[in-house]
Amino acid sequence: MSYPSTLKSASKVAIQGEPGSNSHVAAIDAMSLQHPGLGIEIVPCTLAAEACEAVQSGAVDFAVIPIENSLHGSVAEHLDLLLTHDLVVTGEFLLRIRHSVIAAPGVALADIRQILSHPVALSQCRRWLRAHPGITAIPFYDTAGSVKHVLKENLRDSAGIAPALAATQYDAHILVAGIEDHPNNYTRFLTLVSAPAPAPFAANKLSIAFSLDHRPGTLLSALSAFASAGLNLTKIESRPVHGRPWEYIFFVDLRFEDSAAVERALADLRPHTQMLRELGRYPAA
Repeated sequence: MSYPSTLKSASKVAIQGEPGSNSHVAAIDAMSLQHPGLGIEIVPCTLAAEACEAVQSGAVDFAVIPIENSLHGSVAEHLDLLLTHDLVVTGEFLLRIRHSVIAAPGVALADIRQILSHPVALSQCRRWLRAHPGITAIPFYDTAGSVKHVLKENLRDSAGIAPALAATQYDAHILVAGIEDHPNNYTRFLTLVSAPAPAPFAANKLSIAFSLDHRPGTLLSALSAFASAGLNLTKIESRPVHGRPWEYIFFVDLRFEDSAAVERALADLRPHTQMLRELGRYPAA
């Protein structure tokens, strides 16, 4: 499963966040790898839910949304979107997160008294912020949005923390590059479509979601289905079932070399589940 069957010369790609955000960077890089030569038009959305709805309605061709960060774990509400929307995962992309201090042209670091960014970005730059006690960190709705705000309001004592692309997007100036605390800071993005077609690259990863009967040993039996088929689980995570306290849905990612092994595992798993949904088969990043 992969790209929509009727790709245009330029496809619309919905992202969460403003132009110049990490999602914007990921969408450009993911599309260039997953479908080389395809022209894209970025469609920014305030929420990931809006991006998913745009794909499901046919307003855009793809959505690229963050699903997991190597430091902060999964984006729980985005896992939920995979079940509440009729979409298919067709690819994944790992983006190295780099944060820069970005201000209006002509503004120097010594001029900065406050710095704006998304709370997660601020938390990932604590070491640099501690080293600059004269600068007050202010949470903002978006990384690139902070730079957009600084430039639009012509704030000469403020800067944003955002990807370098935001400086290009808003004709801003990078004061300090690479202020993130951890160099091994990666976010995993998923590419979503509503009309899957044969994949241009061989799939070797599967994402599924399932809920289990309330019987002793059902989770063990479910996991045994994968082990018996020789499949390597790369992730398992539980999310509460909305409206049914203390019941959970399990999200599982696994790697495979033989699709027949996947079919055997799913057949063995199905009798133990109340719900089983295949979210997508795609090439691993």
